[in-house]
Amino acid sequence: MILLYPVSVAVSFFLIRVILFKTGLIHTVNKIWRSIEDRFHVYQSFRVPEFNQGLQQNTLYRKVYLYLNSLASIEDSDYTNLFTGKKWNDIVLRFDPNQVIEDDFLGAKIYWVNQGESLVLKIRKADKRRILRPYLQHIHTVSDELEERNRDLKLYINIPGKSWRSVPFNHPSTFETIVMEPDIKNKLKFDLEAFLKAKQYYHRLGRAWKRSFLLYGPSGTGKSSFVAAIANFLNYDLYDIDLSKVEDDSHLKLLLLQTTSKSVIVIEDLDRFLTEKSTAVSLSGVLNFMDGILSSCCAEERILVFTMNSKDQIDPVFLRPGRVDVHLHFPLCDFNSFKSLASSYLGVKEHKLFPQVEEIFLNGSSLSPAEIGELMIVNRNSPSRALKSVINALQTDGDGRGTPSRSLDDSNEPGSLFGREGVKDFKKLYGLLRIKSSRRSAVSDSSRLSKDG
Repeated sequence: MILLYPVSVAVSFFLIRVILFKTGLIHTVNKIWRSIEDRFHVYQSFRVPEFNQGLQQNTLYRKVYLYLNSLASIEDSDYTNLFTGKKWNDIVLRFDPNQVIEDDFLGAKIYWVNQGESLVLKIRKADKRRILRPYLQHIHTVSDELEERNRDLKLYINIPGKSWRSVPFNHPSTFETIVMEPDIKNKLKFDLEAFLKAKQYYHRLGRAWKRSFLLYGPSGTGKSSFVAAIANFLNYDLYDIDLSKVEDDSHLKLLLLQTTSKSVIVIEDLDRFLTEKSTAVSLSGVLNFMDGILSSCCAEERILVFTMNSKDQIDPVFLRPGRVDVHLHFPLCDFNSFKSLASSYLGVKEHKLFPQVEEIFLNGSSLSPAEIGELMIVNRNSPSRALKSVINALQTDGDGRGTPSRSLDDSNEPGSLFGREGVKDFKKLYGLLRIKSSRRSAVSDSSRLSKDG
């Protein structure tokens, strides 16, 4: 009988627990126990309002809200809301007004109450000095990581008479999908990764934390896809400035002021603007946009990209270091680029027609990657037919297009990443120009400003 007593007690407790769990009363018992426990502790409350006195959103409120919605304990709270996530099969939990969420930090129990326009933190007074500041720092760190991971990229375009209008940016281009020499591609990725970590270095030098690229080459050679790949690689928003829709220099400055950090700002076909001068923006306005006081003050953590078909007729003042850090030449297809396209578009690494294609390239014919890619897409179900269509196009439309007006060897061109020396010498990644060009820049700059001023 003595041995049976503990067993019967254990069985009774087990049955009671099962009954409470099955009836949902265990949740009520936990709440009652928590209420009794709270009576033996003194709590202090801190309110985090959604808006400050100037009716601007409180950054801390947004970070706390994001952090609380990521806690596993939200699943155990009352009145949790269910929403559809970014994908149709994603379910997102969001806590409800007057809902209480528990959290644990450094062994202390913490409660958050959602009061609609404010979030209230309840913490034991005995724990306040020990954990309050580290806990808020912990919330900042976690929420920043969540924001970076879940941030939806946007494409901004400038509208006449207005500032920016945004749409979701879902371009699929990445560094893995663009056709580029692997060595150059790796150096570019290294350069961008170094930029992300260089804030303190730039500030120590007294320079704005920004990087500028010039992409030049014929249409269809992948410049726009490369810009999208940069935005996806850095997880930055993209601002596409159409100079024809900019009213004047002041409007251009306003557009720059309204961009955000972590963004890529691109002006396409800059050579057409500089040669035709068909907009209301002055040349000095463009120069100030590239490296003026406003750009230095308001372009922190930004990538500036300018595209051109050719830079032969461009005044060197626009291309000097400081205005353009990296020069990237996007040429027409050569045989190596063709093989990369065939591998990506057709899944073909070798083919009996490859020697014929190579011979045509060596004879000076070429097409843009976009033109060759389109032929492969149309004939993707038959690699042989696709290659024959490329051969036919090279022999007709591509005749002579592989021979540029200047030497094929661009290795001596300032800042070029293509050509043999551009691959071998990493210093050319930073777009260093000839000393002669840099000496002329000061004279050309001052004369250009005096004409426009």
